[in-house]
Amino acid sequence: MTDSDTSGTPRFLPDAVHESVRPGTALLRLETTHAREGILDGAWWPRSRDIGAELPSLISALTEHLGPVTRVGLDGSAWDELPTRVMVDGRVVHIDSFPVGDDTVLVTRGDRDHFSLMLVPPDTSPDAARAAMARAVRADNVTEAKQILIDTGSDTPPTPA
Repeated sequence: MTDSDTSGTPRFLPDAVHESVRPGTALLRLETTHAREGILDGAWWPRSRDIGAELPSLISALTEHLGPVTRVGLDGSAWDELPTRVMVDGRVVHIDSFPVGDDTVLVTRGDRDHFSLMLVPPDTSPDAARAAMARAVRADNVTEAKQILIDTGSDTPPTPA
């Protein structure tokens, strides 16, 4: 996640935050400007392909920063199972499945306010994930999610130690 100081200059949480996150916490970064001129509004790095375990924490985090989320669009083939809706914090969130590749998540707030998040594959190495997420949230980013993942090595699984 990102934050801004009073001068409007973006400040990012230190990368160490991602190393000490406890299980069940959404790893999310959002663009800090209100203009939303970049291609992506943020990035999400789930820990698994279990949407039931991953989506509630994402929706809770987004609701805290953006307001109530009504729909989430995902590529159904990228997840173990994809329900048509989930209950999060007492609210129903509808899930739409699109066969568009698993590099983006479309989030709808209200009737027509859409946010596009780059989806970092769960098996991405921490260094590659941090690099991809930082690039995705740059206000001047004009690179699509798939290319960011390729450029940062996030589209390939980490090598075993």
